[in-house]
Amino acid sequence: MSAETAQSRVPVSILILAWNSAAHLPHCLAALSLQTYKDFEIVIVDNGSKDDALNDLHERYPALQFRIHRLESNLGFSAANNIGARLARGQWLTLLNADAFPEPDWLEHLLEAAKRYPGAFFTSRQIQADDPSHLDGEGDVYHVSGLAWRRNYNSPVNQTIEQQEVFSACGAAAMFPRQAFLEAGGFDEDYFSYHEDVDLGFRLRLRGLRCIFVPQAVVHHVGSASTGKKSSFAIYHGHRNLVWTFFKDMPSTLFWLYLPLHIAVNIFFLIYFTLNGQGRAIWRAKWDALRGLPAVIKKRQSVQRGRKVSIRELHGAMSRNWLTPFITALNRKNR
Repeated sequence: MSAETAQSRVPVSILILAWNSAAHLPHCLAALSLQTYKDFEIVIVDNGSKDDALNDLHERYPALQFRIHRLESNLGFSAANNIGARLARGQWLTLLNADAFPEPDWLEHLLEAAKRYPGAFFTSRQIQADDPSHLDGEGDVYHVSGLAWRRNYNSPVNQTIEQQEVFSACGAAAMFPRQAFLEAGGFDEDYFSYHEDVDLGFRLRLRGLRCIFVPQAVVHHVGSASTGKKSSFAIYHGHRNLVWTFFKDMPSTLFWLYLPLHIAVNIFFLIYFTLNGQGRAIWRAKWDALRGLPAVIKKRQSVQRGRKVSIRELHGAMSRNWLTPFITALNRKNR
């Protein structure tokens, strides 16, 4: 390594995507300027924004190290994050949404957990920005049917919870070993957005990494600020991509065991969203998921060849109650 390259290294790269983020990015950057751990760079990838959110950042936040990369159009969450990961110089790649506002010791707690849990990636505690008494999530749950959701979403905040293993990290506020992120191929760019963080977490687990939830690392998250929580965009991408993740990542033994349940869950949501007036989005999602399966199955071969973890260990990290996906969907409708 050259002296110049060595000097350019930083321990942590915080990667933020901007897409017309003027309403939230200043709050996010102000929170980063207050971090107790200071040795980090901020890599901002602009997804073809039309606002002025990135103007004069060096002047407005002189204590922060910025690297800004502008794209001519919106390439999506997956592709833009991959670009940012390649530009980053840190050993740790920390993803932070522009509408996520970390508490001052957020990064410090993530790095302390990294020392405690080698061979892991990490997820933050997300609290709803507009309702600090309720959670926005504590990592992601992956169900054997292929459905995934934010763990403890909309539950009351519990102050006594300990660090623990969860299935995967929500991409709104997560930390990955950068080298492991790159070796796994980063996010699947065909996903565009939604479920890409679950897919990445699944592939990292197949490679032998664990995901640790760090409750002391707190961010206040607006959530779906760009697309809307129940928009047709979110339904389409989320429900197309969950099919691709199941077909690509689930090892053969578990794939064939749970394929009937996967089909049942997909039929349930076809009916559920059709009855709720969003039939066009859900039917298009499932049709495009089927059309994309030949390409997904090609990717599957490479993903499964790299598996290092046992089927038993992987299965143990999943949610396995057959009724949980249906109960979860009905409970969220009533919230």
